[in-house]
Amino acid sequence: MSDVSAESPIETIIPNAKSSADSVSVDHTNVHVLENEVETLRIQNEAMRAKLLEASMVANNYLQEANNLKQQLEKLTNPPLFIASVLEVEDDLALIRQHGNNQEVMTQIPPEFEGEVEAGMRVCVNAAFSIISVISRAADVRAQVMEVIRSPGVNYDMIGGLEDVIKEVVESVELPLTEPELFENVGIEPPSGVLLYGPPGTGKTLIGKAVASEASATFIRMSGSDLVQKFVGEGARLVKDVFQLARDKAPSILFIDEIDAVGGMRTHDGTTGSAEVNRTMLQLLSEMDGFDTSGNVKIIAATNRVDLLDPALLRPGRFDRVIEIPLPDYEGRLEILKIHTTKMNLADDVDLDKIAKITDGLSGADLNIIIKEAGMFVIRRRGDSVAMQDIQDGFDKVVVDEEQANVPAGMFA
Repeated sequence: MSDVSAESPIETIIPNAKSSADSVSVDHTNVHVLENEVETLRIQNEAMRAKLLEASMVANNYLQEANNLKQQLEKLTNPPLFIASVLEVEDDLALIRQHGNNQEVMTQIPPEFEGEVEAGMRVCVNAAFSIISVISRAADVRAQVMEVIRSPGVNYDMIGGLEDVIKEVVESVELPLTEPELFENVGIEPPSGVLLYGPPGTGKTLIGKAVASEASATFIRMSGSDLVQKFVGEGARLVKDVFQLARDKAPSILFIDEIDAVGGMRTHDGTTGSAEVNRTMLQLLSEMDGFDTSGNVKIIAATNRVDLLDPALLRPGRFDRVIEIPLPDYEGRLEILKIHTTKMNLADDVDLDKIAKITDGLSGADLNIIIKEAGMFVIRRRGDSVAMQDIQDGFDKVVVDEEQANVPAGMFA
């Protein structure tokens, strides 16, 4: 008979099953805790990566700023360069003149600038007079003060009442450019320059553009006041550059408007300003004397005050033709009005003959603006044709002279 106190197999299995269940429950709890820790670490890792990226961007900004400061420091500590003009070029040697002290030095042309350095150029040199860089031509840099028009697009038909003036200008400027053989056959030199003088708005600039267009030449326009510069010597240099630009753009017509600003009678009141103006005019006289009258560059100047010009500027050999452009007469005003109203839709009551009679003493520019103002009155009332009343309204708006302002209303009626 077996021992009753021995453990039953069933009693042995049940405690083991309970122990296994408890162990599985603990494992699941541990896994859940680990997963939470992993998620927490992942979030912390992303945050650290974001902070690291932000720190990297800040470091790059500081690095860039440090490089900029380093470059500025190098520029401040590097010795300055000097400007010099190239006088002559011989093989790989160049004779340069430093600006300021006018010291002339023969220096070696660096291999990278061989074939590029020419006489008349400006270069940057260091203290050892070695060429560091080549400066672009001054005329190209200063072209911003000029108006260069390759094809003005103006013809003589756009100019009214100046047939005699146009004939003289054509003989002096256009023919030497288009038919130089005419002067060679006769054995004379063409006029060296033409000076146009007269009241404002009479068509002086328009004549220059028309001649340039008819002669297929480049029209270079600038004002005499542009030649008056702030610093000593700059005005004279600009005059030289202007004439050099005219030669480079040949065939060309150099039109100097308001030449009295720089070509007035020479005076000296003890100031550097008047001395600079005189120096600029002397350079202008020198350039005109050195100009080839038979070349492809012609000079036209314009002024409202010919009485203020220096006699040296008016002598033969500089401006051989001095032509007055007066205010248009009745026939001239009528022709100008026809030109300005060619493309306009005029009403039946418009009488250009009456307009020409009542506008005595007005210039071509005044007539042009009167017609434009008449057109603006038509646009204001949303019309499609210019009536006589519109022209009268334009006349009343433009004319400010007391004698013209006192014209009784209804004179165009």
